[in-house]
Amino acid sequence: MTFDLAHWQARFDELAAANHVPGATLAVLAGGRIHELATGVLHRGTGVAATPDSVFQLGSITKVYTATLIMQLVESGELDLDARVADVLPDFAVADPEATKTVTVRQLLSHTSGISGDFTHDTGRGDDCLARYIDACTVVSQDCPPGTASSYSSTGYNILGRIIEVLTGLTWDAALRERICAPLGLTSTVTLPEEVLRFRAAMGHLGEPGRLPDPAPSWNPLPRSAGPYGGGALCATAADVVRFARTHLDGGAAPDGTRLLGTATAERMRRLEVNVPDKWTVSSDGWGLGWTLYDWFGVPGFGHDGATIGQYGYLRVAPESGVIMVLLTNGGGARQLYSELFHELWDQVAGIQVPAPFGPPEQPAAVDFAPLVGTYRREGVAIHVSEREGTPHLVYEFIDGMKDLSPPIEADLVPLSQTVYAAAGTGAFSDDWMPVVFSTLSNGTGCVYVGLRATPKIT
Repeated sequence: MTFDLAHWQARFDELAAANHVPGATLAVLAGGRIHELATGVLHRGTGVAATPDSVFQLGSITKVYTATLIMQLVESGELDLDARVADVLPDFAVADPEATKTVTVRQLLSHTSGISGDFTHDTGRGDDCLARYIDACTVVSQDCPPGTASSYSSTGYNILGRIIEVLTGLTWDAALRERICAPLGLTSTVTLPEEVLRFRAAMGHLGEPGRLPDPAPSWNPLPRSAGPYGGGALCATAADVVRFARTHLDGGAAPDGTRLLGTATAERMRRLEVNVPDKWTVSSDGWGLGWTLYDWFGVPGFGHDGATIGQYGYLRVAPESGVIMVLLTNGGGARQLYSELFHELWDQVAGIQVPAPFGPPEQPAAVDFAPLVGTYRREGVAIHVSEREGTPHLVYEFIDGMKDLSPPIEADLVPLSQTVYAAAGTGAFSDDWMPVVFSTLSNGTGCVYVGLRATPKIT
């Protein structure tokens, strides 16, 4: 298995420029060796060049690190996967009393808790930030009842972060340093801004599609309490992410024999826990225990995506070929860069065909849209689905405490099937088309998926 560094550097430069990505790094494990590339600049305002040793915010790729810490505790017998969260955290409560009593660790890991996933709450910079976050969760409602569907929940991973703190006696940051980074020698993986300052650090960029974006107003506006779910706290080089993922690929052991997890535990994390109706937003076919699972025309893979304010990351692992790819970017058409670059890399480096980017067929499918018309609602979001002159239409509106987050998003829907529709893409973390997927919870309630979140039908 060969990797032509000069060819891929030229292609990386070309695709990043074409997609208006200010800067990016790429690390590829192929043939047992990590190959590192960089392109563009870390900050358009300063012009500092991106280099392989630059650190980027990992966003939700962080969730796999949090899941690994949880599985270490499961493996040691300190935690049961099917333990109720309330039995581990006696002060834990969400708005729904039944969910408070029944939600389990496994459900948090596999995004089946139903807990509304976008609760960001600033509890300060102190080491008690996660404890105070849990205290504030009493206002968090459900997207759906626990165990009835997959619904992506960042809130759930913050709850897992607090479980780690209670059982290890360490802050989440310290647990990650002592139980993952130090054993694996991940010297370019850090969580706190004062640590990031030691490195060449990427700045996020924001702007309209089709042109180079401008630097974001701040490096990371999210609070420290967002760390375990990936609120920008965890920063790393692309190569360090590859080294972490390689440990999972190799059954929990690093190349020098250092063991992060037992082989059975590492394999258990990438065993299917739940299928997902929306197989396109993050290219997922299902969830394991932390990992996103892929099926590339019969070839299995695992990984995770991440996004913060103007930074976007992609981690993919192909266990049968032993190839790992990590792309970290700081804005612009990051998703398009990922789609084009990884499509070529998988084909030419590993001989793997991956699905084409999501989009409608040339001829839209014939559907009966009437049963899907109505209002769908979850915490902070109302989705109004209608037909306008025979064309399916969606209005995505932020409500309640999130009402000032953004103006309503409107889009016509192009049918791919009776349940899968395409809307024009809305940002750097989507392709040209965004999936809108209709499904049914296990209790029989209709729902719609936008951005991996299940929103139940109320009328």
